[in-house]
Amino acid sequence: MSMSVRLDKETESILSKTAKILQTSKGTVIKSSLREYCSRILEENRNYPYELIADLLDKEGSGRGDLSIRGEEILRKAFRRKG
Repeated sequence: MSMSVRLDKETESILSKTAKILQTSKGTVIKSSLREYCSRILEENRNYPYELIADLLDKEGSGRGDLSIRGEEILRKAFRRKG
């Protein structure tokens, strides 16, 4: 896929210097940089299963002696309240 991007002079200078040091093309530097940056952002914003329901679990809190026995029932009620 082709894409056109306008760079300010400072960014273009940094890109050119980096490509020269790495002895590669500016396109290769751009692709590598975008891949690394986007992968990091996606990983930082990845939703792990616990994080998706953490707000439901925190409301129930600890101290309930019946969580191990009635855990599924309690969680289903929390989902209904949230929905």
